[in-house]
Amino acid sequence: MYTNINTSLGIAYNRDFISTHIDKLPTAFPSNLFLQVLIIVMKFNVFTFADTYWLQLAGMAMGTPTACSHTTVSFGHYENNTILTEFNSNLIYYKCYIDDVIGIWLPPKRNKTATWNSFKE
Repeated sequence: MYTNINTSLGIAYNRDFISTHIDKLPTAFPSNLFLQVLIIVMKFNVFTFADTYWLQLAGMAMGTPTACSHTTVSFGHYENNTILTEFNSNLIYYKCYIDDVIGIWLPPKRNKTATWNSFKE
């Protein structure tokens, strides 16, 4: 999953996450600096393979300390704004933990009662 995350979209999703949750961050949190550093890490990641060095041109900057949190925020945005909004009426159960998902899917013809409340515990 990590290498399939579009770098620009992932950064935009992190920017959106910070602006949406700014009231939950410490007042001195350097949001702009954080996003600038995230851009540098994601767009200029150099990694080694055998005796060679490579500039990663697409996907998540693998092996970086930010990889897990960046992926979680990026996939969470996709999950909330695409999967759950588009397929809500077909999912009677859906749980996600980092990159593991379990769901119970009802085919459209059988689905008469699936609602958003089905997701709540």
